Amino acid sequence: MAGEDRDMETETETGCPGNAAGRFAAGEDPAKREQILAGAWRVFKRKGFDAASMNDITREAGVSKGTIYVYFSNKEDLFAALVDHHRQEFATSMRNILAGTEEVRDGLRQFGKAFANKMICSEMIPAMRSVIGVIDRMPKLAQRFFIAAPNNVRTVLQDFIEHHVALGHLKVDDVELAARQYIELSTGTFFKLRLFGEIEGPVPEEELDRVIASAIKVFMAAYGTDKA
Repeated sequence: MAGEDRDMETETETGCPGNAAGRFAAGEDPAKREQILAGAWRVFKRKGFDAASMNDITREAGVSKGTIYVYFSNKEDLFAALVDHHRQEFATSMRNILAGTEEVRDGLRQFGKAFANKMICSEMIPAMRSVIGVIDRMPKLAQRFFIAAPNNVRTVLQDFIEHHVALGHLKVDDVELAARQYIELSTGTFFKLRLFGEIEGPVPEEELDRVIASAIKVFMAAYGTDKA
């Protein structure tokens, strides 16, 4: 009996078998791919990369072994896709936040708060631990999460800084360095403390606001102009 996640064939009006309208070719259904990634995300968070198996992911995602291997050749391939997926999703959300701002300080404030909250949330910390856990064996995979690519959060901030340099609000010689500096300033030490288990749960709102306000003050003192 065919599994419920298998593509089904239907008969056309001529009596010949054909694909039902709207069905995808094997390995090309975005909803199925998302279903597998969501299941893998839960397993990797719970078990980490090394302890997780494709059988675990198959059960969690509710798909057959045949289906999962149509989309991903092995656990490494699946993990890499998951890293890319969350990196792009994170970067897109940050780009949307900055797109809604005009004043440089407001953009920095909104970026800093959203970035810090994302990096220290209960969803991100297990993912980061998984990435760090494979960095020696899979260095290129870990680099994909942090590298300054178009769908990387640091590149999103660089674009914002360059925009305000062009408007005369900022004077920056090294935009990449400035972006890295602000990211470090705005997260304070919260991310590292959460990553290594020194603090648990959310950071108090007033403390986060205090750190971000200080980060903006330092950043603007270094790079701001009279037009800002």
